[in-house]
Amino acid sequence: MNIVVCVKHVPDATADRKFESDNTVDREGVDGLLSELDEYAVEQALQLREKRSDEEISVTALTVGPAKAADAVRKALQMGADKGVHVSDDAIAGSDYLGTSLVLAKAIEKIGSEQKVDLVVFGMASTDASGGVVPAMVAERLGLPQVTLASVIESQGDQVRIKRDGDTATEVIGATLPIVLSVTDQSGEARYPSFKGIMAAKKKPVESYSLSDLGVEASEVGAEAAYSAVEEATARPPRTAGEIVTDEDGSGATALAEFLASKKFI
Repeated sequence: MNIVVCVKHVPDATADRKFESDNTVDREGVDGLLSELDEYAVEQALQLREKRSDEEISVTALTVGPAKAADAVRKALQMGADKGVHVSDDAIAGSDYLGTSLVLAKAIEKIGSEQKVDLVVFGMASTDASGGVVPAMVAERLGLPQVTLASVIESQGDQVRIKRDGDTATEVIGATLPIVLSVTDQSGEARYPSFKGIMAAKKKPVESYSLSDLGVEASEVGAEAAYSAVEEATARPPRTAGEIVTDEDGSGATALAEFLASKKFI
């Protein structure tokens, strides 16, 4: 079985994030890391391999992005993935969901040209854009069924069954491989890389693809081809000191109510 896990390198949420002059996210001037939600995807792929240890299962971590995006693949390899693929091309910068899904789909097809891809795994969304639509777009481009937002994954043979938790009910959905699967943060805690895993990752192969390797034209991706764009961005204003309400003469409750009413909280 050949499993591809799509992972994304995102700006650290605790860092001072900002936009470039063209209103795209600054990904070079800020610390980044593997999207936390994608760690769950890696974990579920590894668990599937472990549960079916009698089969030969390969897990490939795939990412798209600039040079620093290779860190996302490296983290997946440290967790236990077998190999990595990094698609990097200057023309990709500024791509929207459509452009990103095109590059991912073409990369998966290239990976599958050597060994058929049976399962493509995503996190439920990235922690920077939080769109959650790329798994469905990739499934459409690959012509595969999509089984999304799984909190529990069970598999036997070429059958996969998931549980999807909604606001009022839990759905049970079954599908036959090959499929595109996305998992939620309720699917199980992601493992921490062990020292052995960190050392072993240094010897695992990582292939680099450009757009030409995938047969994608530069005009099909990037900011110029995007259907959506950020027109304007304003930095968050600095925090101001709060207002302290004292209750020395019993008027504190009234003062607090008046303050909340002035802010239209009540």
